[in-house]
Amino acid sequence: MDVLDILDRLVAFPSVAGRANGDIVGWIEAHLAEQGAKVILLPGPEGDRSNLFATIGPADVPGYILSGHMDVVPAGEPKWSSAPFSLRREGERLYGRGTTDMKGFLAAALAAVPALARLRLARPIHLAFSYDEEIGCRGVPHLIARLPELCAKPLGVIVGEPSGMSAVRGHKGKAAARVIIKGRSGHSSRPDLGLNAVHAMADVLCSAVSEADRLRQGPFDPAFEPAYSSLQAGVIAGGQSVNIIPDTCTLELEARAVPGVDPPSLLAPIKAIAETCAAEGFQVEWMPISTYPALSLPQDAALAGLLHELTGEAPVAAVSYGTEAGLYQAAGFDAIICGPGDIGRAHKPDEYILASELAACQRMIEALGARCSA
Repeated sequence: MDVLDILDRLVAFPSVAGRANGDIVGWIEAHLAEQGAKVILLPGPEGDRSNLFATIGPADVPGYILSGHMDVVPAGEPKWSSAPFSLRREGERLYGRGTTDMKGFLAAALAAVPALARLRLARPIHLAFSYDEEIGCRGVPHLIARLPELCAKPLGVIVGEPSGMSAVRGHKGKAAARVIIKGRSGHSSRPDLGLNAVHAMADVLCSAVSEADRLRQGPFDPAFEPAYSSLQAGVIAGGQSVNIIPDTCTLELEARAVPGVDPPSLLAPIKAIAETCAAEGFQVEWMPISTYPALSLPQDAALAGLLHELTGEAPVAAVSYGTEAGLYQAAGFDAIICGPGDIGRAHKPDEYILASELAACQRMIEALGARCSA
């Protein structure tokens, strides 16, 4: 199977984040086994989804990890020109959910495996495919925790998120949380007998806006746009009717932190304000949704130099979106981003990748293999 055949098969699996992924994991496992790779499935605590780890070459020698996620965002938008889970080709463009984010990288890595196997690698190349990245990088921490028993400490991790095949050394960290305030319902003509959860949430929302404004004052990192950490309220919901005192209100927040700033710490002031509502008789629940650290690989890191050689271009300093790379770095492994496609095409109808981008990625992986061969 070539890279287009493999991408066709991968896109056909509607592996939406948060759902069971046995079908796509099973197909990848069987495909790799046919190529002679050593494959290990790593079930997550959810019980219905797994990470996958595969090795080509000697596992007891330091090598490189190619990291990607198997899950995709939902494809319920009405503006798709064709079935989102069926690959459609128009010239260079290959349309389908996940083509860019990030089954294109998975397909290129899988397509390169036969060539890697023929090289008789002196240093291994590992494939680390995770689940539920799109809902907060929930799967990969379980995989990272198992790495010491799966392989020698890797020399580096290449995370294949869409970067136009330019290597990227940094991204911001992120923390997201949901706060639920519960009051007491009643007729709107007797506000003295109820507890208006929407009114209580107003103080929490105002604190979020205030913190967002404060973050504009720094600290700054000029590698990013914007150059400061940010915070926003993304979802708010509460109430049933204008003449009913709302007994519940929910607010979802996210913060994105420049390197050196702990992402959850940016939400801490809002959490503190929310908890003060309890003194007025409200029930307050704070639920972390996701968190991952920033990535900041030094410019002179050996991994950055390797990607410069493999791609022919100096790695760029940073991108605005987040990836699993920060989690690998936090665990003590050098990590960098480099993958096919453009993040601007992801998470929207008619997502696509170019056939030439897939070919370039496969060439890069095979060139890495040549560097690792005896």
